[in-house]
Amino acid sequence: MATRGLQTWPWSGTLTDDLPPAERLLLDVARLWAAARRAGSAPLPALRLPCVAEGVSEAAAPLDRLLQAAIGRVAWPCLLHPRVTDQETMLLLSCALAQRGPAREALAVLLRWLPPDAAMAAHPLAAEAGRLLLRQGVLLRLPARHGGRRPL
Repeated sequence: MATRGLQTWPWSGTLTDDLPPAERLLLDVARLWAAARRAGSAPLPALRLPCVAEGVSEAAAPLDRLLQAAIGRVAWPCLLHPRVTDQETMLLLSCALAQRGPAREALAVLLRWLPPDAAMAAHPLAAEAGRLLLRQGVLLRLPARHGGRRPL
């Protein structure tokens, strides 16, 4: 499966405070999860708190398993890092595509981000998390399809 030629994600390098609420929630969850792992704490309770606060507690478990698939393959920034990193854009894009786009595109982004075994394990988890987020009204934005850098 080709992973080159995928559109750039509009949030790369964006100030985290400028993200829309859905993307900011996903980014905060990932950063809290990574911070808990670095501190030697259980990461699931760390990501569960913002999920409960936003009314998407059902998505906590699949998000935890999705992030576990990236262990050792992603260098997560600290909680207070002011911008969205390139690796974080892959998480945002793969979840947005798993939620609303063609499955093959979501898998292509995961393959660009993770090794094949981890990408294959992460794909159904991203779809499940996206579906659960959508059910609670958390809609992740897709990148523009024709050369633009603005989300739909």
